[in-house]
Amino acid sequence: MGSQRVQDRDDMGWCDNSPNTDVNMEYRDYQLEIIKQGTEIIRRSSLLYLAMEVRTGKTLTSLGICDNLKAKDVLFVTKKKAIESIRSDYASRSHPFTLEVINYESLHKLAPDIYYDVIICDEAHCMGAFAKPSKRAKQVRDLVRRHPCCLILLSGTPTPESFSQMYHQVYGHPSNPFSTYKNFYRWADDYVEVVQRNINGLRINDYSDGKEEKILGAMEPYMINYTQKEAGFESQIQEGVMLVKMHSDTYRMCDRLKRDLVLQGSGDVILADTSVKLMSKLHQMYSGTVLLESGSPCVLDHSKGNFIDMKFAGKKIALFYKFKAELKLLKEVFKDRLTTDLEEFKNDKDKNIALQIVSGREGISLQEADYIVYFNIDFSATSYWQSRDRMTTKTRSNNQVYWVFSRGGIEEKIYRRVIKKKNYTLKHFKEDLLTLF
Repeated sequence: MGSQRVQDRDDMGWCDNSPNTDVNMEYRDYQLEIIKQGTEIIRRSSLLYLAMEVRTGKTLTSLGICDNLKAKDVLFVTKKKAIESIRSDYASRSHPFTLEVINYESLHKLAPDIYYDVIICDEAHCMGAFAKPSKRAKQVRDLVRRHPCCLILLSGTPTPESFSQMYHQVYGHPSNPFSTYKNFYRWADDYVEVVQRNINGLRINDYSDGKEEKILGAMEPYMINYTQKEAGFESQIQEGVMLVKMHSDTYRMCDRLKRDLVLQGSGDVILADTSVKLMSKLHQMYSGTVLLESGSPCVLDHSKGNFIDMKFAGKKIALFYKFKAELKLLKEVFKDRLTTDLEEFKNDKDKNIALQIVSGREGISLQEADYIVYFNIDFSATSYWQSRDRMTTKTRSNNQVYWVFSRGGIEEKIYRRVIKKKNYTLKHFKEDLLTLF
């Protein structure tokens, strides 16, 4: 493997261009073809979007394009949990360039005087917020402006919730097809069916209905799409929902909170004085935990954790949780059979892993797991579609994913929404509130 160039850090990694004499992984035929096509696109426009589904090899393919470009210094921006995987992919072949790997949250740590030939942005859809650009989208824009360079965007789901998410992913590069528009709002005049909605008595513009054909048509010269099916994957995801009856005290507390909007305990309070807080508190409590008003996490009910421990006894599982207190609960149930470290999970056959849904949904592989088990569910459709695919490999024919929901709680209602690629919002919660247990 290439030697480490600077100090050891968990948010940033450098790999030099020393030849790798141990391994030189062969590209698959389709990767070689995408490398060829991608090189032609980026030489023409200096902007490329690789919309390749999970496990088809986006990272290796993008590094192969950098080889063809004869790049000398490449910056790879990714999620923190994916850094080691990127380093491993880089080390699997010898490359003529130096690779610097950093997570999005650490972009501000980059030295301002370093020049990059190519910047690669992994999970690029995370820059797709609208109508205002996200902090990370603006940081990448500023990087590209400071270092005129080639930009490669990677994502298996470029627009998971709305085609309007495309604008801020590419707006930072001067060659993007929307560069003549001053901002998102002017772009939306042509590319979005803007609808006005009445929210709390105010007329608010909804920009989520991006015009699919027009947006994808404009992006076509810059994009390469590739699916698992085209790559020869034959794996199927089998998905199941398990309902757990929680302790009667849990249901009583939830009912009281819905009625009184406050629960007074011995020395602390559960407060739900707004609709948003009520939605969040019930989401926590129906799964057995809650964040108290003081900021302290509290475990209320181990029913879900005990059910999972019993149901999947003897199996190696990857657990996804939403709230921090849920990790505390899972550790209390699984004790030393649970880790949060990916390498420990891979190397110890007796270890299960617990991952927070948002941080664990992208850029990692859980192929060692027998099952993926969700302790809770996120409001985001993106989280649903990405995290459930973490076990997929080209040689694995069957992946089993299970959702563990409280009987009569809020999770099943969220699930019914996100499987339709829609986020669960406060509006849906208010509609569902009367039907909760």
